[in-house]
Amino acid sequence: MATSETRQQEVHTKNSAACPVVQTLETVGTQWRLQVLYALRNSELRFNELKRATGGRSKTLSDALEVLTDAGLITRRTEEAAPIAVYYGLSEKGQTLVDRLDNVSQWAVKWMDDVDDPAETSRRLR
Repeated sequence: MATSETRQQEVHTKNSAACPVVQTLETVGTQWRLQVLYALRNSELRFNELKRATGGRSKTLSDALEVLTDAGLITRRTEEAAPIAVYYGLSEKGQTLVDRLDNVSQWAVKWMDDVDDPAETSRRLR
């Protein structure tokens, strides 16, 4: 066990410049977490609205929401009026991340052969 920890520490030391990126990708780097972040970019949504927007299963969505909430990237707001409603939205931290992910998206469209421009795809679907 100590050898594994030592190896991990060695990798972190040699790659210290990449560590913040690696840590960020470990937190948000799943398809479902990214879809949740993008679904919330324009407004708060309730659970079932997020489910429809992402196409995810309830368990998958619940897991993604828990990780993103714990990371401080999204907020959870409850309205106590009947019926009780729970809304999810981007926190300031989450919004700044989505803004940076837009830059990654632009880079991917320019430099990766198999990536479609989301704006073009959206126009085709209308």
